[in-house]
This record gives sequence, structure tokens and C-alpha cells, in this order.
Amino acid sequence: MFKRIMMVLALCGVFLALPVRAQNVLRIAAIPDENPTELQRKFSRVAAYLGRETGMKVEYTPVTDYAAVVEGLAAKKVDLAWLGGFTYVQARLRTGNALPIVQRAEDEKFTSKFVANAASGINSLADLKGKNFTFGSVSSTSGHLMPRYFLLQWKINPEKDFRRVAFSGAHDATALQVESGKVEAGVLSASVWDRLVEEKKVDTKKIKVIWTTPPYYDYNWTVRGDLDPVLVRKLTDAFLKLDPGNPAHKELLDLQRASRFIPTRPENYKGIEQAARSAGLLK
Repeated sequence: MFKRIMMVLALCGVFLALPVRAQNVLRIAAIPDENPTELQRKFSRVAAYLGRETGMKVEYTPVTDYAAVVEGLAAKKVDLAWLGGFTYVQARLRTGNALPIVQRAEDEKFTSKFVANAASGINSLADLKGKNFTFGSVSSTSGHLMPRYFLLQWKINPEKDFRRVAFSGAHDATALQVESGKVEAGVLSASVWDRLVEEKKVDTKKIKVIWTTPPYYDYNWTVRGDLDPVLVRKLTDAFLKLDPGNPAHKELLDLQRASRFIPTRPENYKGIEQAARSAGLLK
């Protein structure tokens, strides 16, 4: 019996001494703030780039809603995620260690655009009272949280002052609903608005901007807090080395609507958390 016990202990020692197998698949996801085709176009390219930079297989997995990305990080089914500022705050509170590593330079001073149907007679925030209005997703920073926060600063309570409040689910959906007259007004990310105008996917004779919010921090790439620090460094460096002077890099940056990527840190999103608590979206 003694010999058997010693043999078992010896085998355990061998197994414990074996090196932990390195992670060979990196799983990335993104909040679904635009239509699935656009998201696939953007993030499949990011996955391919990160695969070349890290030497790993990188898989992009689409999700159906914002909460799924947060839960993916918490369940360790997602390693790296493209999050809005509010979604990052939710992920940090949910996991305790989600870590933002980089953001676009544009995300230091992000804004939202309030838009109205041109035939609605809406020309200012005050004119929104009594009208049908749509936000984007409930968990969207630029499509809900910060616009709600600023409306409250202007003494406008959506549930009390609007005829009806809806949620389109995505920024481009908001613009199309306002343009078609399905709702009279809405709010969306300034970045998505600019893309829709540039690509002529909205008719600016039918939809117009009535107000732009003050700037705030928004999107970032966030990793699981327990991800291998060496891999985190590789991912961070991969984003930071993207150079608009390099044609291949510029194409990827343009897809992300980024002039370049810069480091970020948790402290940058304290204002988002405070706004969420002030607006009653966090307790």
C-alpha cells in the first residue's frame, strides 16, 4: 500500500511539473452596435491581423446583444472584446478584473448626434417633448447612456417628456428609423453617423442633426483580467503599431474609423460609471 501511495504521489509530481499548455486560440467579440454584415466586415479583418501579429488562431464570434459580450468575458469564452465605455464598466463590475488596453484616438473625445426627421418640425432638444424618440441599445454608451445623461442635464426626462421611447438596437437602425419617419427623432454615435453620411446610406434631406453632445470617453479593446500578460502585451503592441502611413494598416484603421490607437486605462471610464449611476442605469 505504501509503495502504491508513493507511486501516485510521484505521478502527481510529474503532472504538476509539466508546463501549462499555452493558449493557442484567441477568441474575440464585439458589441453589436451596427448591422451584422458591417461588423463581420470590420472584425474579421481585425482577427486576421491579430493572428499574424501573435502567431495564434484568432476567431471572431458575432453576438446577438451587448450583454452577451460581458457574459462571454465573465465565462472566459471571450478573451478580447470591442466594448463601449458603458459596456466596459459593466464588464469590470461583472468580472472584477476586465482590463481596457487601447482605444482609438477619437474615443478620448467621443460624441453622440441627436437627429430628427426633416418633416418633424424638430430643431432643438426642447422640440423633442411630446415626440416619438428612439435610443440605440439599452447598454450603448453613445446610443443611450450619455444621451440620456445629457437630456437629464437639460431637465428632459425621456419617460415623462417624450410621447414614446423605443430602442432600435443599433446606431444605423436608429438613423434609418428616423429617416423613414417610423420615429420622429433619435440619437446615435457620431462615428456611425459620419460613416452613413459619407457612404450616402442616409438622405440628409430627410434626416438632420439637431444637437451634438459634449465629448466623453467611449470605445476600447478590453481583455480578460486573467489573460497571459505576455499575450496582453502582444495585443497592445499590435494595435499601437498600426501606422496610417502604411497602406495595409491604413485600410484596417479606416475600417475601425480610427486615425490611430492609443493606450487607455480604467480611470478614463470613471466619468462613464458616474453618469450611469446618475442616470439610474447602475445601482
